[in-house]
Amino acid sequence: MTAHTHMKAVALLAMVFAASVAIASAQRAPAADPDALYAKREDMSSAIRAADVWEQTASTSYESAWKLARACYWLGSRGPGDARRRQLERGVDAGETAVRLADDRPEGHFWLGVNMGRLAQGAGVRQGLKFRGRIKAELERVLSIDPGFQNGSADAVLGEWYRGVPRLLGGSRHEAEVHFRRALEHDPGNMPALQYLAQLLEGDGRVSEARPLWQRLLDEPVDLEWAPEGREYKRIAADHLAQFRTR
Repeated sequence: MTAHTHMKAVALLAMVFAASVAIASAQRAPAADPDALYAKREDMSSAIRAADVWEQTASTSYESAWKLARACYWLGSRGPGDARRRQLERGVDAGETAVRLADDRPEGHFWLGVNMGRLAQGAGVRQGLKFRGRIKAELERVLSIDPGFQNGSADAVLGEWYRGVPRLLGGSRHEAEVHFRRALEHDPGNMPALQYLAQLLEGDGRVSEARPLWQRLLDEPVDLEWAPEGREYKRIAADHLAQFRTR
C-alpha cells in the first residue's frame, strides 16, 4: 500500500467513525417532551412542535391522540383563518381516533366535541348546524363517563351549546344556565363557566347578576396547568368590568 493510499484509508475510517459517533449521540439524545412543549403553548411554535410529536404515535396511542386533539384546539383558536380551520380539522380527526381507541375514556369525546364546536363557529350557520347533534352527543357522553371531568368542563361547554344553538333546533337559554351552574357546582372557580354564565346573564339584561361573576373571574387564582387560558379569561373579565365603569 502506498503512502497516499494509506492516508486515504485512514481518512475514510475517520469519516466512518465520526458518522458512527454522530448516530450514536443522536440515538442517546432525549426525544422532545411534548408535554413540556405544550406547557409553553403561548409560544405557538412550541405548541406546533408538541402537536407534531403527538401525531407520530396518535394512530395507536390514546394519550397521544387526545393530547393532539387538545393541542389542535389551542392552535385552531388562534392564528390566520385558513390555518385555524386546518388545525381544527386535524383535531377532529385526532379526537375520532381517540374515541376509537378508548370509547370509555372522557378525554377523546371532550376534545372531539370542542374541536367540532369551534369548527362549526367558523363554518357559517348552514355548515355549522350539521355538527350540532354530534357535538351535543360527545359532551353528553363525557358526562355519562365522568360528570366532573376537568372540574365540570363538559357541563360548561354543553351550556354553551344550548346558548348558541337556535331555539327551534334545540337551543335553550334556561338549559344553558342549568349547565353553567352545574359546572360551578363541580368547581366554583371554573373560568369558562363563570365567563359563559356572565355573558348569558348580561345578554338577558341581568347585569346586576353578571357583574359579580366577572369580578369572580378576574379574582380567581390561575391554575398552573391552565395558565395560558386563565390569563385570557382574566383579560376578558377585566375588559367587561372596565365597560361597566364607563356606563
